[in-house]
Amino acid sequence: MENKATNNHPADCDVTVQLTDCDREEARIVFDTLDHVFSACDAPQPGPEQRHDHEPTVWVATFDSSAHSSDQPPGPPQLEHPVQALLTGDHHAVAEVEKALGRLFEVRTSESVSGEHEKESRLLLAPR
Repeated sequence: MENKATNNHPADCDVTVQLTDCDREEARIVFDTLDHVFSACDAPQPGPEQRHDHEPTVWVATFDSSAHSSDQPPGPPQLEHPVQALLTGDHHAVAEVEKALGRLFEVRTSESVSGEHEKESRLLLAPR
């Protein structure tokens, strides 16, 4: 995944995306797909796949919701299993990433909790 972010964007545009209940490949599919729509500010750089490595239980990346790309994903993302996604950030920024995920994946469930300055949204993503 390419890091296209710059250091001079507003922090309230950042959305942290945490993925659970998925393996390295499914996390890569979701993050690469989001990277086609938004700039990744802090993208995971997983090392080479090793047979005896314990996979993390949470994959995390941060995306700049204000940095819309004109790139379209090369095709519909193909997940093998549903993936839990937790989005955290400014209300408007989280809404932008939610909309993008809704266009790219089937969103089977959605729950959100809003605070004064931040929103947390839980989504279950599945292939279309």
